[in-house]
Amino acid sequence: MTGIPGPTGSIVFRNRDLPALFHHTDAMAISHQRQAVGSMKHQLLLLVLGAAASTLPASAKVGESIQLSGVLAVLAYAGVLLIGYRASRHSAKSHWQLNRSAAEFIKSLCWRYAVHGAPFTTAATQSDELFADRLEEGLRELAKVGWEDPRTGGNPMASKEMITKAMRRLRSQPFSIRKETYVRDRLIEQRNWYHRSTANSRRATRLWSLSIGLLTLAALFLSLLHTFSLTGSLHIAGALSAAAAGSLAWSEVRRHQPLIAAHSLVEEDLAAMHTAMESSVTEAQWPSAVYETERIVSPQHTDWLARHRS
Repeated sequence: MTGIPGPTGSIVFRNRDLPALFHHTDAMAISHQRQAVGSMKHQLLLLVLGAAASTLPASAKVGESIQLSGVLAVLAYAGVLLIGYRASRHSAKSHWQLNRSAAEFIKSLCWRYAVHGAPFTTAATQSDELFADRLEEGLRELAKVGWEDPRTGGNPMASKEMITKAMRRLRSQPFSIRKETYVRDRLIEQRNWYHRSTANSRRATRLWSLSIGLLTLAALFLSLLHTFSLTGSLHIAGALSAAAAGSLAWSEVRRHQPLIAAHSLVEEDLAAMHTAMESSVTEAQWPSAVYETERIVSPQHTDWLARHRS
């Protein structure tokens, strides 16, 4: 565990201090995310390649009679279908979202336990049993919608301790240390993450908007030339149009625009909670303040904001 004293006597608490089940679900979420995003990216690239193949001259042949443009188009569109079939078989997007929800749920519950957030207050009796009950209850709900519990089937992970030594050590500390550790290692860390995510989404939005605009302008220019019989083919314009459509689809898949609004609002809420915790939240109010902070950073809350602010 980390569990090392900070500069003012607080305890440094990091992700590596969380239980093995968190690390497993987090790794699975990252793996399935890469699969889901990679499949979509490759499909879009192959669709653009299929459209671009039509721009090759008729003289480009394989042998005497096989058009190179046709070969490339057939391979590209067949690749799109194959990737789509494999993606539907593996359900990477669904597994990505379910494992991410499980990982964040475990992480949030561990933090609430370690710093006496509701319902694991200082006055709560049998907090370990309550933690186990709440954990299993939440994971059962996720299992109902398709999450695969890695602890089933005799997996050694079933015997791993869900309450780590670092969690117990932090829970045993006085209020001032628990508060400082939570604010620094959880609240501020999350606030910084949302700030970086918003900045990255803004940069990506500008990049893809510029790309779509330039590709569309080029297609428009070629279409105008064709209108006045200054060029004989619209194949290149069609390829540019496909590239613009692919760029637009990729931007929508990555959800840059709705996430800018959602993450900005979460960052604002965390800033307000940070101020309150540093200035006015008492020890009696602490459990509910931690609970509210964990609600703000939950994936469900972010998704709700993204849907309603898009």
